[in-house]
Amino acid sequence: MNKAHRNLIGAVLGVVAVTASGCASTGTVATSQAPVAAQAERITSLEDSVKTMRQELQQRSMQVEEERKAAEKARQAAAAAQQTTPVKPAGGFTELLPPNAKPGECYARVFIPPTYKTSSERMLAHDSVVNLQIVPAQYRWGQERVLVREASQQIEVVPATYEWVEERVMVQPASTRLEQAPAVYETVTEKVLDQPAHQVWKAGRGPIEKINEATGEIMCLVDVPATYKTVERRVLKTPATTREVPIPAEYETVRRRKVKTPATTRTIDIPAEYETVRVRQLASPPQEKRTVTPASYQTVTKSELATEGRMEWRSILCETNTTPTVVSDIQRALGRAGFNPGPIDGVIGRRTLAAVKAYQQAKGLSQGGLTQETLKSLGIMAGTR
Repeated sequence: MNKAHRNLIGAVLGVVAVTASGCASTGTVATSQAPVAAQAERITSLEDSVKTMRQELQQRSMQVEEERKAAEKARQAAAAAQQTTPVKPAGGFTELLPPNAKPGECYARVFIPPTYKTSSERMLAHDSVVNLQIVPAQYRWGQERVLVREASQQIEVVPATYEWVEERVMVQPASTRLEQAPAVYETVTEKVLDQPAHQVWKAGRGPIEKINEATGEIMCLVDVPATYKTVERRVLKTPATTREVPIPAEYETVRRRKVKTPATTRTIDIPAEYETVRVRQLASPPQEKRTVTPASYQTVTKSELATEGRMEWRSILCETNTTPTVVSDIQRALGRAGFNPGPIDGVIGRRTLAAVKAYQQAKGLSQGGLTQETLKSLGIMAGTR
């Protein structure tokens, strides 16, 4: 960021500071005639503008630095190409070489700083404000009769009265019960068939004896008579029956408590209660006094960007097209201007180039080498060899 950029940011920040201080320099209680929201919006807008300009300047500075590095690489590449290859004829330059170059001249891409124009603008320093002064209320002490308990009513219950009486009461009502007559049984004997008559086969013997297992077997069919047995069994003689037996009611004489007169209620009035207390009473209400402070203006000078910085090919002095005498003259001129180039030895060394760069930045000149513009500013004849 160069000096012009810093001046521009300083001017804008000054405008914001003046506006903010104007908005803040009110009385103890102050209200602006313009809406507070409008003032806040104006301050926010100015802050956004400053923030945007800072970002743009930062981006531009980064872009210029990148272009400078690219130019330095291009210069080194061009110097290497001149040392190793012959110069190409007109029309054969690449983008890395300067156009319309002259034999015996050295060129470099230098940064042409941006230019700015200064303008003045009458701006509002602070709006008209209304100073509001509050006159507090005045109070005095007095006495006042206040209600501490409101009138009310109390309901009182009159209890009931009782007496003792004797009464004959039934403790068990009349009823009936069923009695059961059991069934009557008798034992009888009876002859029953045990096994019916039947026939069975039995082995027999005869005159023919058994010769082998297949002959001589004799079987006889025999009648078996039926058999009987005597059993006893219990049979019902008369079935079971029921009969209904009456049960008389039962009574007792009891003594019990009986309501003689029922409970009642009555209403008792309780009067209100008052007390005299010491209270703080308003003597005069609060008031407000307004005084108007008129708006004030100031003239602000600000810088605006006229042309942006750029990179251009410019003719410069280098070891190819200069002499130690010219370099010594440049070193002495830098020393007189307050920029130390190191020893006056006629050599373009690191300290001499640093002094040249510092001189160019201070004077707002093109930066990137010993340009003709720099030589003219130092009072060195451009055509000196």
